[in-house]
Amino acid sequence: MEILRVSDLGKDFYLHEPGLEIKSCHNINLTLRRGEFIGIVGLSGAGKSTILKCINRSCLPTRGEIWYDSALFGKINLVSASEREILYLRRHEIGYVSQFLNVMPRTTAKAHVMNALLLSAADMKTAEADAKEMLSYFRLPENLWNLYPATFSGGERLRLNLAHAMVKKPRLLLLDEPTAALDNKTKRLVRDILQKLKGPDTGMIGIFHDIAFMEGVCDQVFNISNGAFAS
Repeated sequence: MEILRVSDLGKDFYLHEPGLEIKSCHNINLTLRRGEFIGIVGLSGAGKSTILKCINRSCLPTRGEIWYDSALFGKINLVSASEREILYLRRHEIGYVSQFLNVMPRTTAKAHVMNALLLSAADMKTAEADAKEMLSYFRLPENLWNLYPATFSGGERLRLNLAHAMVKKPRLLLLDEPTAALDNKTKRLVRDILQKLKGPDTGMIGIFHDIAFMEGVCDQVFNISNGAFAS
């Protein structure tokens, strides 16, 4: 059963000072089923991240539709959904993992993961227990849980990002180049984790530079060039 359908998606950016229009992506079509992983590859600047940001509604698409099968709302078009609906979906159903770590200053690793649950109305005891379980699952050493992530290595930050996104058990997981600048050992760890995450209830879309990394992980691979999928 499909969980996401993207139809004729396009996103243009306007630079008002020089009066330029940049077509970041256009004519994007894909269908994601439950339990499936779609990989998107392409050169830097090809439009990969824009697609994920449009799905997450970090960017508002210029045209097209993004139909998501929500547990609460049923079929909902993420392009025209209200801000309140989008906020609910981000808190409860959609997880977004970036190559960058965005944590409030003076927030420990454990508190960062707990906050994902507290924002979705979980109680403090449950949030702490689930956060500890998820941090352990992603092999973040316990002696780091009460430290500030600014001191973490790239691999540790990535695992924290994954724990923060997965602790709420999202139905849709978006991964924006999560292996960027990681060493090969850490990349293999990420690959193993993603294979474990594949299940009947979670659909995933990930973008990567390294297509070899995705072998055996992705069910479909799309190659994007100049803002469009190669035929």
